[in-house]
Amino acid sequence: MSYVSCALRAAAPRRLPPPWRSPRPFSSATGPTTKKSVPYQKTLKEEGSGNGEPSRPPPPSAEVVVVGGGSLGCQTTYHLAKQGVTSVVLLERDRLTSGTTWHTAGLLWQLRPSDVEVELLAHTRDVVSRELPAETGLHTGWVENGGLFIASNKQRLDEYKRLMSLGKVYGVESYVLTPSQTKDLYPLMNIDDLYGTLYVPKDGTMDPAGTCSTLARAATARGATIIENCPVTGIQVRADDFGVKRVYAVETAHGTIQTPCVVNCAGVWARALGRLAGVHVPLVGMHHAYVVTERIEGIQNMPNVRDHDASVYLRLQGDALSVGGYESNPIFWEEVSEKFAFGLFDLDWDVFMQHIEGAINRVPVLEKTGIKSTVCGPESFTADHKPLMGEAPEVRGFFLGCGFNSAGMMLGGGCGRELAHWIIHGRPEKDMYGYDIRQVTPAAPDNNRWIRERSHESYAKNYSVVFPHDEPLAGRNVRKDPLHEELLRQGCVFQERHGWERPGWFSPRGAAPVLDYDYYGAYGQERHRDYTYNQLLGDEYTFDFPPHHDIIKNECLMCRNALALFDMSYFGKFYLVGPEATKAANWLFTADVSKAPGSTVYTCMLNKRGGVESDLTVSRISPGDPASPLAPTFEGDGYYLAIGGAVAQHNWSHITAVLQDMKLQCKLLDCSEELGMMSIQGPLSRVVLQEVLDTDLSNEAFPFSTHKLVTAAGCTVRAMRLSFVGEMGWELHVPKADCVKVYQAVMQAGARHGITNAGYRAIDSLSIEKGYRHWHADLRPDDTPLEAGLAFTCKLKSGIPFLGREAVEAQKAKGIFRRLVCFTTEEKVPMFGLEAVWRDGKVVGHVRRADFGFAIDKTIAYGYIRDPAGGPVSLDFVKSGSYQLERMGVTYPAQAHTKSPFDPDNKRVKGFY
Repeated sequence: MSYVSCALRAAAPRRLPPPWRSPRPFSSATGPTTKKSVPYQKTLKEEGSGNGEPSRPPPPSAEVVVVGGGSLGCQTTYHLAKQGVTSVVLLERDRLTSGTTWHTAGLLWQLRPSDVEVELLAHTRDVVSRELPAETGLHTGWVENGGLFIASNKQRLDEYKRLMSLGKVYGVESYVLTPSQTKDLYPLMNIDDLYGTLYVPKDGTMDPAGTCSTLARAATARGATIIENCPVTGIQVRADDFGVKRVYAVETAHGTIQTPCVVNCAGVWARALGRLAGVHVPLVGMHHAYVVTERIEGIQNMPNVRDHDASVYLRLQGDALSVGGYESNPIFWEEVSEKFAFGLFDLDWDVFMQHIEGAINRVPVLEKTGIKSTVCGPESFTADHKPLMGEAPEVRGFFLGCGFNSAGMMLGGGCGRELAHWIIHGRPEKDMYGYDIRQVTPAAPDNNRWIRERSHESYAKNYSVVFPHDEPLAGRNVRKDPLHEELLRQGCVFQERHGWERPGWFSPRGAAPVLDYDYYGAYGQERHRDYTYNQLLGDEYTFDFPPHHDIIKNECLMCRNALALFDMSYFGKFYLVGPEATKAANWLFTADVSKAPGSTVYTCMLNKRGGVESDLTVSRISPGDPASPLAPTFEGDGYYLAIGGAVAQHNWSHITAVLQDMKLQCKLLDCSEELGMMSIQGPLSRVVLQEVLDTDLSNEAFPFSTHKLVTAAGCTVRAMRLSFVGEMGWELHVPKADCVKVYQAVMQAGARHGITNAGYRAIDSLSIEKGYRHWHADLRPDDTPLEAGLAFTCKLKSGIPFLGREAVEAQKAKGIFRRLVCFTTEEKVPMFGLEAVWRDGKVVGHVRRADFGFAIDKTIAYGYIRDPAGGPVSLDFVKSGSYQLERMGVTYPAQAHTKSPFDPDNKRVKGFY
């Protein structure tokens, strides 16, 4: 018998601190076990003929072909069939679950720091605990033994309290326990270093074989076809008459299936499957492990445990435990084998050792408990530790459902349903942007170093506290704008968005460059010492106001009272041009953008359900000089689109798909890399820019929402009178070669007026104070313009059709049943989103976005609310309630606003101070 403590000493011939030190000497007779087996009574390895023949012949055609018979493949097939697709085929190269699903720990935790993920997890739990047993009469293996999150410090418990508050919105029962209460619940636990715990009674575990076989039974009963022992050997892709690549057929070793749709649920093997269709799948394979103990007296019926600070989990396995976690030095699976089925790797005890330490500290009886077996198998991991889903931008009809970062079982039900809806209707029901392959940075496809670095960091930090202002250290400096070095010298602390380095805020301590990734000292890499950028990030690891709060306050107030320059060069900058560009613009954009050249319009783009896919500015332009990126030459009409850089790829893909589907004669051109963009905002912006630009900036000559080509410091630039912060100001769109020259001219002219650099942390505060929306915060694809207070962007009074118009009109006629509301609190308390919103003693929603407004000196929060009685949410309903916002279990009185609390009459942007 191998003991946990023996494994620890074998792996670590070093002196360990208490409580892991054992007086008993290690002997080879009781060394680490080499037995490899999963802890489940049944797997699907033993089923089937084993003769290599497919379980049934492939059909000649299908509406959808799902490739991969693990959790996601089975869930997607089941939900496709349930949503009415009868001609769906699932192809598995071996047996169901044989890749990564068969060895998974199968844990399901209901609370995550994301409202969408809480909803996805709730559906998975419903499928395995209620739907499938009701449909099939079979038990999926669901065990509801509860979950316990361990906090060893205040910050960790604060994070759990945030989860508890969000759970109240969704009816997830949870309790914050004291150490003594935790001991009563889990008598075997060491509580000496406990700060507190979060207990969720209805968390549980799933059985991989039981869940997937039941899903298969339910799917086939609804008409789906599941074929095992049928590896895919090729994917036929053909270009249509407009040159658009589309899926045509799936080739297997036993026949070809003609289909317009393939779903890649191949897990670690998803990259290889993608290559067959010319689709890049940015994920990596890693070894991921746990060990299974011998019987432990008194462990029966105990909840599953996650000790995030020790990076370890303890899963109840009958009368034993499975122990695993996320280490800082995971082993990459360098050569992914196509023949690997129901396989396990030898466990590297040197890598796994840290989990043994944490487990023994938390449950000391483990030190004298035997290890029955090890389970080390392959898992796929991604750059942001989020799955890859949706239609690939390279090939229409090729969908992804992979890269689940060892969470494919617990996210499978929710994601399977969303993916099925995506395939059938073109969009998921929920906001799946965080998982959408279309939001992956363009740096990913051709940069294996980027994928490897980011995937490592996401894996190593998986159990880290999710702080509001954290930034990655891996995969940085991929895309720099023309002002990067200039701003770095002036103390710019950069954020990373979509591969771009963008200004976050400006430190008075001087330059804080982002250094090459050091893998946190793993793999023999030397850790950076005196790493200023990392130290500045660490200073903000708090749920209180960060140390740099007053610096950001200064940036904001300088903008409100004088002027500030914001480098926004990371913005996406597209041209929509061609003979049918206006036809495309009328259909794509909710506002009427077909105005005379020189006009600029703020607008939304919707999906057909009326959900907001984007908000952006669209400027009508005239043909320009082919040598200048400021305006291309074109025939027909032209529009210049400026879009937040973090969502630029999503916008590009959305517009491209619409143009392809409508077969319009126009082009979308990307000049994001060729143009810089700086925004000068504040009461003194006109005074300063009048010295730099060769044009009259008066209200009469240059009104709000207009643009023109002008000269600045001898360079031609496009000036736009717009604001993202609620002040009078102009954006300068500048060829990249001229950016530094123009920037220096503006800063020199503004010096005597007190001009300051400012970053996106200031923009976040200033914009929420003014009531401007941020897409994918308080504005998402599952929100409509009417719900978000953006009805003014919709050309409903015109007869011009636009994408999503019918849905918006139907909602307007029926009434709005959820509405975005602005709240302020008198108490100056930091909020970041996910706080529960109470109205008259009932939870009616949660905060989507929050920040501190320095001009009004109050915390500001935006959240969607509903009427608990199910009625429409009118403005009278909003005004009549008494509100509280719950932050970490504590409620704060809040005032609801139907207009922006700052400059509600919108005078400042028009130059009236």
